Amino acid sequence: MRVIVLGGAGDMGSQAVEALAVLPDVRRITIADRNAAGAEALARRLAGVGPEIVVRALDARDYAAVVEAMRGHDVVASALGPYYFFESPMVRAALESGVDYVSICDDWIAARDVLEQWDEPARRQGRRIVIGMGASPGLSNLAVRYLAGQMDRPLRVTVTVYQPPESGHGMAVLQHVLFIYGGPAPVWRSGRLEMVPAGRIVREVELPLVGRMRVWNAGHAEPVTLPRFLPTLEEVTFLMSVGVWTYLFLWLGRLRLAATHERITRVANVLARLLPAAKEGAPEPAGALRVDVEGIRDGQPVHLLLGGIGQMRPATGIPLALAAWMLVRGEVLTTEGGVYGPEGIIDPVAMFRELQARAGMQPYADVGMTQPLPL
Repeated sequence: MRVIVLGGAGDMGSQAVEALAVLPDVRRITIADRNAAGAEALARRLAGVGPEIVVRALDARDYAAVVEAMRGHDVVASALGPYYFFESPMVRAALESGVDYVSICDDWIAARDVLEQWDEPARRQGRRIVIGMGASPGLSNLAVRYLAGQMDRPLRVTVTVYQPPESGHGMAVLQHVLFIYGGPAPVWRSGRLEMVPAGRIVREVELPLVGRMRVWNAGHAEPVTLPRFLPTLEEVTFLMSVGVWTYLFLWLGRLRLAATHERITRVANVLARLLPAAKEGAPEPAGALRVDVEGIRDGQPVHLLLGGIGQMRPATGIPLALAAWMLVRGEVLTTEGGVYGPEGIIDPVAMFRELQARAGMQPYADVGMTQPLPL
């Protein structure tokens, strides 16, 4: 198995590389990143672990170079954000290279554009494109799929995320948070996407081990993909908090300072110096995730929940690695080409079993929730 990891020297990408390096059947990992020095350092650290590690200095804005880099691999695993900027060109390049593709794409507009533009070409070529395979979206989608499977008719989904402000200080993460709070955010209602200004929906939610917290709607990928693969859903809402800093992100959005990629980049450069960072040597603080699914079972209304906690880096990078590995091994729900959300192609129980067995992770523990996963 030959895997190329885009953004492989970054925070999430390097975690995916580390996870892939200890999986069976992985023969070669290409770390593709503009940060060649960081990629080389990672390759030296993993030397002798198992597979051949290749470093490829790559600027993802050079489309021809991206296509050439992807060729000869079995799958692309992309941790290259911001996805509103990079995702569609990377999917196009994967199709041109004749390679399957998995990413942690979390921006709603990128998920929508890839589904609209590249699903039919991927079907014709027999290539699988899996978008949004991280923690959220990703594990959140698989939790929805699992809970929906316990119902005759799933109807409403709410995904709620808490991201500690001390985590995820990479530029792509800051650009993503600015983007999702900086404009209209999709909510699936009555058979269509409605664009609701970010921050307009405000709720108080109990989160695993974090406690009760205020959360706001934001522009994530779950409302875009979940109704496509679970067609009985009438409502899908995504809610999120980054603590007190949420107010700052919402304020910047209302000032239109996150209206374009150029503005987002300038603001993110400033915020990188202002936001709190974890103390040196201290573990990254854990975030929290809660998934609610309401529907009908045996003619009666039912409301099931899953919840979990975890650090952003492993909870995002490891699922990306496992999904790419499972895709090449054929351990997926379909072999037909097309663009898929995780819920359309990854078996949720298989993924969570692999997380526990390979990574020692159980991000969906039974933390006061009604429905723990069978691991």
